[in-house]
Amino acid sequence: MHYFLAILGGGPAGYTAAEAAAKAGKRVVLFERASLGGTCLNVGCIPTKTLLYSAKQYYNALHADKYGVKAENVSFDFAKMQQRKQKVVRKLVAGIKARLAAPKEGEESLCLVVSGEAAVVSRTDERVVVRCGETEYTADNLLICTGSTNFMPSIPGIKDNPAVWDSTAALDARELPASIAIIGGGVIGLEFATLYHELDRQVTIIEAMPRILPNIDTEIAGLLSEKYTKAGVNILTDTKVTEVKGNTLITTSGEITAERILVCVGRRANLTGLEALTDLEYERGIKVDDFMRTNLPNVYAAGDVTGKIMLAHAAARQAEVAVGRMLKQIPVQRIAYNAIPSVVYTNPEIASVGITEDTMDCEVRRLPMTYSGRFVAENEGETGLCKMLIDRKTQSVMGVHMLGNPCSEFVAAASFAVRMGYTVSEFKQVVFPHPTTSEILKEIL
Repeated sequence: MHYFLAILGGGPAGYTAAEAAAKAGKRVVLFERASLGGTCLNVGCIPTKTLLYSAKQYYNALHADKYGVKAENVSFDFAKMQQRKQKVVRKLVAGIKARLAAPKEGEESLCLVVSGEAAVVSRTDERVVVRCGETEYTADNLLICTGSTNFMPSIPGIKDNPAVWDSTAALDARELPASIAIIGGGVIGLEFATLYHELDRQVTIIEAMPRILPNIDTEIAGLLSEKYTKAGVNILTDTKVTEVKGNTLITTSGEITAERILVCVGRRANLTGLEALTDLEYERGIKVDDFMRTNLPNVYAAGDVTGKIMLAHAAARQAEVAVGRMLKQIPVQRIAYNAIPSVVYTNPEIASVGITEDTMDCEVRRLPMTYSGRFVAENEGETGLCKMLIDRKTQSVMGVHMLGNPCSEFVAAASFAVRMGYTVSEFKQVVFPHPTTSEILKEIL
């Protein structure tokens, strides 16, 4: 059978694109070599956040006396945490399968999901041929959503070392190590550091850059670093790992020994199965324009494989834009990278959108999160911070950066303001419910 669209990869970009094209009445074939949901759902954001939530419950119980609550003999069962994580993943994978199935009983589904390793066989401007197993499939368009894989640096002693984990191995662990050294102080490294720290493990973070979270607002990252250091997390910046001997790291700041070593130094685009596309252009990942088009007329790419913003919600939006372009929808959509929010699920959380202070000369407004009554009520002993960056000439909101729980739940409001180019005057007219922590966005105006 011939299809309108062939999709390589069933992660957030892939299944979003399949659903969008099918809803438009187009036949779609989606290839997934592992499980629907991709890295995010199976070995990334969802299992990580599920474990983090369990750890947070334990941590909050230990510190409940701040709120007038006494909890004695508090403990946790890591095996049950893992079981719950798997249950959550299974439920969400089943949900994706249901979304891609026939809309009503008895109706034919417009989306065929094929399990297995797929590869492009050939391509012309009129059609693309993809093989999976012994079967070939043809389509008018190809959307590459093959995602990314953990990057393992070429540090002597890391390869085939039983003491070394990547993020996937850490999530599958049946037992917690007594101590862990994390190579990489980016988002993934900090979230794992939060998990292990809140479960009473000794944590060391090793970051080659001058500070942790190098892509996050400097002031916000500094406040989190200070808090974690006071809490007992050992943070080493400007430090490089030169060799690993068993469970000992040789670094430029001395030797560090831990029961486990977790490598979190980023991810790289997964380009397997694309060898037949010899003319495809690359730039970090697959090179695309604002409409997710590659240099080949009927080939698109979305998600981590583009090497742009490796976030699930960015991937889903890229997929929507790509399918919209294939369908020649009016008005023409394009992705606004300046308005894609990001979250670091530490404790407290970090949420941000738009420019950072060091990238543009702009007006900077700062306000402690304690200007929100709800924040004070629910975050005993915390101060937090909200920063808003405003264009000096137009008074448009250019960026918002926050530290404090639960800023992840309302950063979308800031994202909307940045996306729509709201001025301070226009944003002031938005009514926020009281009492909510989101009111900080009103107070800072």
